[in-house]
Amino acid sequence: MLPFLWRATKGYRLTPWRSPYLRWRIETYWGTPADEIRFQEFWRFVWRSRADLIRMLGWVRNCA
Repeated sequence: MLPFLWRATKGYRLTPWRSPYLRWRIETYWGTPADEIRFQEFWRFVWRSRADLIRMLGWVRNCA
């Protein structure tokens, strides 16, 4: 799980809402245009989708 998070936030570890990869994933999953995702929208998404994100990280761990 941590290796995935480490790779997904490369270059943006202190500001994950600026990561093009994570913005693209949120846009795909949530439908918010990537250029509109800021600090507040990012953390709102993480909080509201936390169960799904934890489940996805479990899936990633099993695939690795």
